[in-house]
Amino acid sequence: MTISTEQKLIHQKIYAKELRSLMPPEAFIPDPSKLVILFINLAILILGWMIAARLDCWSPYLLWLYLPLTIVMGNSVVVLLFSTHDLMHGSVIKNARLSYIISFLGLTMLWMPPTLWKAVHNRVHHNHTNDLGDPDRNYLYEQSATWGKWIQDLFVPSTEVNPIWFTVGMTSAWGVHTFRNLTSVLFFNHESVDYVPAAFTVSPKDRRAIAGELLMMIMIHLSILIYLQFEPIKLILGYFLPIAIGYAGVMFYIYTNHLLCRMTSVNDPLINSMSLRVYKIFDLLHLNFSHHTEHHIFPGMNSDYYCLVRDLLETHYPERFNLLDAGEAWYLLLQTPRHYKDENTLTDWSGEKSVPCPTSDN
Repeated sequence: MTISTEQKLIHQKIYAKELRSLMPPEAFIPDPSKLVILFINLAILILGWMIAARLDCWSPYLLWLYLPLTIVMGNSVVVLLFSTHDLMHGSVIKNARLSYIISFLGLTMLWMPPTLWKAVHNRVHHNHTNDLGDPDRNYLYEQSATWGKWIQDLFVPSTEVNPIWFTVGMTSAWGVHTFRNLTSVLFFNHESVDYVPAAFTVSPKDRRAIAGELLMMIMIHLSILIYLQFEPIKLILGYFLPIAIGYAGVMFYIYTNHLLCRMTSVNDPLINSMSLRVYKIFDLLHLNFSHHTEHHIFPGMNSDYYCLVRDLLETHYPERFNLLDAGEAWYLLLQTPRHYKDENTLTDWSGEKSVPCPTSDN
């Protein structure tokens, strides 16, 4: 069986309808065991803070021994985002209240209120993937030169990026993304906000919920800082470095998800999204998050089955499917500018370059 690809663009719902019959039914059954992964990584962070609180008892010459735990804690920040991401798509449990509470815990280290995530990711990004209404896309060259656009131009991998600012961006771009969307809905909440790639609105009820969730997250982070007694070495090794490593790990994937792809007026995930080939250990640790196109076809699927979706896409849509080795995708990010001149063309801040999107031949 070969599925037709004669259409220029194919909507996500068509892929889902045609591929679902080829998938086992259990792929669409919630998998509560994924909660174990989330709670294990929460426990790792708590254990790390408990040990960090005792670092003043360590010899200065032995502090380096804490660094492996710092790295493990950073990975836990990555896993908390990815496991909560799956939870909020309904692939783990169906109990909405319990899901909300656990999602709050999972997203606290990311400073991402779950009500905001549900709006910006589940509602807007998945329904407007890489079109004009997507908050996660590249900025358009013609958009105003706002602080949001300037920071993204400074941080995001491209031909123009300064290596120092690129390094800073790897550890803080997630924070900038969250801050932009938070301030957009909390302070303005209208679609004319120009410092985000694409503004969106939330209901008054959700706006209040986002503000309340953010306040509780501030209190949790402040409690961690108090527990670590605001001592620099404890904060650096046990708080700031794990967060920085975690955000860098998150951005490693997110930068490749859509930024190399052309914009589409029809939500065609094989054209506007990209999947990566990574070492198996990373797929195991990170819940197959490298399978990003697969996720956009079946957002609520158990992530264990994304490998089967990839096999089907490589069989039925090999000429459309954007699948690259992680190293190749990153090479392309660093060899192309980061603003859209039009839906198929990338350009730089000045608008002088015209580079076809690397995937525009699909």
